Amino acid sequence: MARHDEGVVTVGRSRIGTFFANSTGIVFGLFMIFPVYWVMNTAFKPDSEVRSFTPTFLPENPTLDNFRSALGEELFLPAMVNGLIITAMAVAAALVVGFLAALAIARFQFYGRKAIILVILCVQLVPFLALLIPLFLMLQGANLTNSLVGVALVYLVLLLPYTVWTLRGFISGIPRELDEAAMIDGCTRPQVFWRIILPLTGPGLVATSVYGFIQAWNEFIIINTLNNPQKQNLMAWLLYNQTERGTAWGPLMAGAIITSIPVVVFFLLIQRNIATGLTAGAVKG
Repeated sequence: MARHDEGVVTVGRSRIGTFFANSTGIVFGLFMIFPVYWVMNTAFKPDSEVRSFTPTFLPENPTLDNFRSALGEELFLPAMVNGLIITAMAVAAALVVGFLAALAIARFQFYGRKAIILVILCVQLVPFLALLIPLFLMLQGANLTNSLVGVALVYLVLLLPYTVWTLRGFISGIPRELDEAAMIDGCTRPQVFWRIILPLTGPGLVATSVYGFIQAWNEFIIINTLNNPQKQNLMAWLLYNQTERGTAWGPLMAGAIITSIPVVVFFLLIQRNIATGLTAGAVKG
């Protein structure tokens, strides 16, 4: 509690407490951002500087050779296209299936509803790697190994629990009175879905799509296990910078920067919609 000269009392941290809180935040932020800085620093260094015993915090002879080496790899473009296709299919399918499942759980009463919610939570507790071998055998039996569709289906299963649980919270936050008011005005059930529920769940769909995109785009183990090098994504492609002779750190860091660009661009395109609240949507609707 701080007291000013005019006699007005302000409740909150003191100046010293605020200073220490801000200082702690800055130090923590520096620790978090340092790995990103070091990746960028290494990406612009020639191989001689990367392997130098004495590290330098800025490239002495900046070069773009690492980026040329990464972009010039034979499998780079196919890996990028594969990653975009798989991610788009998995995220789109997860939003459609997850949204309908969340709508049923949040809006309808049926036998086993609470059990389904419990199962969704329990599925998230299971390490996905424990299911990798059974999934491989199932996909092999369906002739979906070494296939983009097979990997997209696995990613769909991976994203669904989080998608259903998150969207259920958004749909539950929409007052039922809006549904009833729309039906009194003459809307049918499908019209209530398209005109009320779907627009107001927009922020949830956007936030969920960001999570799904990051998860599917950054996944490595599943696609590296199921597919051959010609049908893998950029995360698996980065592995080829490690050879028996050592690791090509410069091209590896350059490739890491390149693979992060689609996620950053996707986030920048939809960042305005993430913070949109359900109340604002109700007023606009």
